[in-house]
Amino acid sequence: MTIYVGNLSFDAEVEDVQQLFGEYGQVSKCSLPLDRDTGRKRGFAFVELANAADETKAIDDLQDVEWMGRMIRVNKAEPRR
Repeated sequence: MTIYVGNLSFDAEVEDVQQLFGEYGQVSKCSLPLDRDTGRKRGFAFVELANAADETKAIDDLQDVEWMGRMIRVNKAEPRR
């Protein structure tokens, strides 16, 4: 499963997100997509943990938590349409 993390601070770096989710288990993948035109972060991330139970716990614990000055949204990522 992939976790979607929305409403991220534009100051957040991959290492910051990895550290946050690393408290729940081993982070196997983490990306902060960039805008194609400007090269700036888009304010969201995708995270995968090695264990599905850890992912579920992270989603439950981090939903609507203030992190780096913003109320982040954390949920299961939906496939692109």
